[in-house]
Amino acid sequence: MKKAWMSTNNNKSRDKLHSSVAAAFEAQILSGELPIGEHLPSEGDIAREFGVSTRSVREAMQILETKGLVRRRHGGRTSVVRADVGEFMGTLAVTVRQLLSSDPDYLLQLMVARRMIETEVLGILTARETPVNEEVTAALDGMRRARDAGDFTGFTVQDAAFHLALVHSAGNKILSLFYDNLYGLITDAIAVSSRVPTKSLEAAYAEHEDIYTMICNRDEAGATALLRAQIDNSAAYLRVAIENANRKEENDA
Repeated sequence: MKKAWMSTNNNKSRDKLHSSVAAAFEAQILSGELPIGEHLPSEGDIAREFGVSTRSVREAMQILETKGLVRRRHGGRTSVVRADVGEFMGTLAVTVRQLLSSDPDYLLQLMVARRMIETEVLGILTARETPVNEEVTAALDGMRRARDAGDFTGFTVQDAAFHLALVHSAGNKILSLFYDNLYGLITDAIAVSSRVPTKSLEAAYAEHEDIYTMICNRDEAGATALLRAQIDNSAAYLRVAIENANRKEENDA
C-alpha cells in the first residue's frame, strides 16, 4: 500500500514538472520572445535548465505540440510554429470573403459583428484614465483634413481607420486580431454605405468628433448610443446599396 501511495505522489510530481516546463515555453512563445521558426534548445539542455528529467521535457513538448505552438522532428530540434489565434482569424476572414461572394447579405451580418465589437470596446476605453491612443487622434485629424479638402474617398478611408484605432486602443489582442482580419471588409462596407445618404462630410465628421469627445469624457452610455446609431444607419444604407445593385442586375439580365 505504501509503495502505491509513493508511486501516486511521484506521478503527481512529474505532472507538475512537465506542466511547469510547458507553461514557461508557452508564455515565451505567445509573448513573441520565442519567434516563429526559432529552434528550442535540446531536450538535455532544457532538462538541465529546469532541473527535470528528459522524460518531463518530452511530455512538455508534447503538450506544446498539441496546442499547435511547436513542431517536433524526429532526430531534429523542436521549432516554434505558433499555429495560434492569429492564423485561425486569418482563415476566418477568408471564409467570410467566400460567403460574401455568394451572398452580399452577409455584409449586413458583418455590420452586426462590427457593432458588437466596437460597443464592447467603448466600455473598456471609458473605464480607463487615458481612453484613447494617438492612432485615434491621427485618424480623426485625417478625417478633418479630408473633410476640408472635400475628399470623399480619403474621408471614408480615415473613417474606417478611426474605428480600427478605437479597437486597437482597447488593448485587447483577441478583439484586435478579429477586427484586423475583417478590416478590409469593414472598409468596403463603409465605402459602399457612405455613398447612399446625402449626409455632408461636415455632418459625418461631427458625428465622429462627438463620439471621440464622449469617450474622452468617459461617457460610455452617450458614446455607445451614438456609435450604435451610426453603425445601424450604415447598415441601413448598405441594405439600400445591395438592393439597388440587385435591382440593376435584374434589369440588365
